[in-house]
Amino acid sequence: MKAQDNFSVNMNLKTEPTDKINFNETGISVKVNKEINSKSKISNSLEYLHLNVNYETEDFESIEDQTQFNQLQNQFTFMQSITQTTKLDFTITPTANFQQNFDISDVTILGSFAINQHLNSNTDLSIGVSRTTAFGYPKFMPILALNYKINNESSLSIGFPDSKISYSNNTRNKFSLTNIFNGNFYNLDSQINLNKEATKASLSQMTSAIEYERNVDRNWFLNFKAGYNFDKKYILLDNDNHEVYNYNTGNGYILGIGIKYKQ
Repeated sequence: MKAQDNFSVNMNLKTEPTDKINFNETGISVKVNKEINSKSKISNSLEYLHLNVNYETEDFESIEDQTQFNQLQNQFTFMQSITQTTKLDFTITPTANFQQNFDISDVTILGSFAINQHLNSNTDLSIGVSRTTAFGYPKFMPILALNYKINNESSLSIGFPDSKISYSNNTRNKFSLTNIFNGNFYNLDSQINLNKEATKASLSQMTSAIEYERNVDRNWFLNFKAGYNFDKKYILLDNDNHEVYNYNTGNGYILGIGIKYKQ
C-alpha cells in the first residue's frame, strides 16, 4: 500500500441478483488529491456509473424500456486543520441521475460537513451532517464514526451510515469487513404503465461484505468484494418522494471486482 495517492483511476464491475430482478453496475472514476499547505488539502473526483436492470419474470414485461440508468457525479472535498487535533471536512457533490435522456433538471446537489476530533494516539471521532441518497433519494442525515487503531495491522470504524474493520497482514494485502447503508435514485424519462405518478426509480439496501485489496505492484491494485444486501428496496417515487410502486425484489448477494491505478 505504498503507492502515492495524488491521482487515481478506478474501474469496477458489480452484480446484485435477486429472485425477480438482476442489477449489474459498471463504473469508472478519476480522483485527484492536492495538498495546498500543511493545514489544507483538497480532492476532486469525477465518476460515471451505468446500471443495467434485468427483469427475470413476466410480471414486468410492460416496462422493457426501464432497464438502463446513468449517473454522472463530481465530488469536491476541502479538508482544513483547525488545531493539531481538530479537522473540518466539507464536501459538495453535484450529481446527475437520469434514465437515458439528460436534462438540467436531473442535477441534484449533495454534500456533507463533518468535524474530526483526534481524541488520542489511537482514536478519532467524526460527527457531522450530510445530504445523501443512502436511503434511495436525497435526504439530510447525521454522520457519526468512531475510528480506532487496534494495532499496526488492524483498525476499526464504528458509525452511521458506514462501519468497517480492516486488517493488513503485509504492505500488499488489505482485508475489510464492511457494513454500509447505501442507495441511489434515477429520474425517469417519461411515465410508465406501472404507475403514472412515478418520476423516480429508487434503490436502497444495507450491505454487509468482505473486501480484499491486493497491491499487485507499486501503482496497480485489484479489489474483490462479496457480501449480502439486506432490506433491499427497488421502488418508484413521485415528485414528493412518496412510494407509488414496490417491485418487492427481495434480498440477494453482491459480487464485485475492480482495478485501480494510483500515483
